[in-house]
Amino acid sequence: MSTSRINLLRTAAVLLTLAGIAAAADQSGIRAALYPEKERKSAPDFALQNAAGKTVKIEDYRGKVVLLDFWATWCTGCKKEIPWFSEFQKTYGDKGFAVVGVSLDEDGWKVLRPFLDDHKVPYQMLLGDNPMAQRYGIGNLPDTFLIDRQGKVAAAYKEGLVDRENVEANIKVLLSKR
Repeated sequence: MSTSRINLLRTAAVLLTLAGIAAAADQSGIRAALYPEKERKSAPDFALQNAAGKTVKIEDYRGKVVLLDFWATWCTGCKKEIPWFSEFQKTYGDKGFAVVGVSLDEDGWKVLRPFLDDHKVPYQMLLGDNPMAQRYGIGNLPDTFLIDRQGKVAAAYKEGLVDRENVEANIKVLLSKR
C-alpha cells in the first residue's frame, strides 16, 4: 500500500474517532420525571461498609433527599458524573441533601481506596455487593436514584449518564417539600 494511501486511511480514522467523541459529548444524558408521591416505593434496604469500616444503612438518611449513585472506577460515564454529584453535595448538603456513592468494583477497596484518595470525593462512599445491586435492579452502570425524605424512590436514571440539569431540578423540587 502506498504511503499516501496509508496517510489518507490514518487521517480518516482520526476524523472518525473525533466525530465519535464529539457525538458522544453532544448526547444528552438520561432524564427522569419524578414519580407521583402516591406511586413511590420504599428504597430497598441495605447495610454496607464505608471506607472507615462503619456500616451504613439507607434508613440512616431518613428525612434527607438522597442521590444514590451506583458506579465503578472503570466506568467512564460514572467518573464523568462524580464532579457533578460532588457539586450537588457542596451546594445542597446543608439543606437536607446527601449523595451516597455505591461502588460495584469487583476488586473492592483495593481499587476504590486509591481512586478516592486521588479524587477527594466529598460524599459518602460505600462498597456495594451483588444482593444490593439485584434489589435495585442494576444492569449496566451508571445507575442513579433520587430518594425522597420519606425513603421512597422518587426518580430512577437507569443505565447511563444522567442529564445534570434534570437531576438538579429534581433535587430542588424534592428539597422544597417537607
